[in-house]
Amino acid sequence: MESLFSCPLCAAPLACTHTGLLCPNRHSFDRSAAGYVHLLPPNRKHSQNPGDDKEMVAARSAFLDKGYYAPLREALCQLALDCVTGESAPVVVDSGCGEGYYTAGLYEALQKAGLSPRMAGVDISKFALRRAAKRLKEGEFAVASVYRLPLPDACAHLLVNVFSPLAEEEFARVLRPGGHFLYAVPSQRHLWEMKEVLYERPYENPVKREDYIGFIWEGVREVRYAVTLESSEDIMALFHMTPYAWKTPRDGVERLKQMERLTVEIGFDFHCYRRL
Repeated sequence: MESLFSCPLCAAPLACTHTGLLCPNRHSFDRSAAGYVHLLPPNRKHSQNPGDDKEMVAARSAFLDKGYYAPLREALCQLALDCVTGESAPVVVDSGCGEGYYTAGLYEALQKAGLSPRMAGVDISKFALRRAAKRLKEGEFAVASVYRLPLPDACAHLLVNVFSPLAEEEFARVLRPGGHFLYAVPSQRHLWEMKEVLYERPYENPVKREDYIGFIWEGVREVRYAVTLESSEDIMALFHMTPYAWKTPRDGVERLKQMERLTVEIGFDFHCYRRL
């Protein structure tokens, strides 16, 4: 059986074997015990364990499994169904898939609609992919950079990007003409109440629609709701899922750590682009 992935060394197709993946030029890649493959060449690896570490992944996975972002996943799944209308076996790429929360949701939604999706998830963190491969055994997962996706040209019907680096040139390359790209960005007042705790002068997120070469913007779907976090553990898990974890003054972090309950606004915009 042929893999969705291509060889990161020579770009040739990869065939599935009992132990991993193999290309016609005899480049081989072992499948880990968890079920993912490592397709990040050593010369593109900038640290021993790039990406989110084991503790960050565990905290985020526990937070997501409590359903706080379930409305976001449901909106993504509905948009995905709209994007693959007319395709019986769509190829879906989750770029920066993390622990596979959205990947698994997409697979389940497409299957329930009577489709036979093939899913490929890529992330730089092996710790995240350990969970993703276990969460969705039907998917293919690889450690790789989103800026060098180990995928053939024009192979995908749909590519999703949820809170991960944007690599529009690569996304345009792997999407088929007429394929779609779904991009999640925070709204102006996403996590506003958390920001009021963290900063003396909280600021709204800048919101601007971007145009990308090779794509036509087709519209935006807004997702707005509020959640109440009932423990310091959940509050800090959400905090560490945001960029604020890297740039918040220590006194703001300490104030947040003292909180045992926080009701916070969740706001995201899903931008839908079609590949020309």
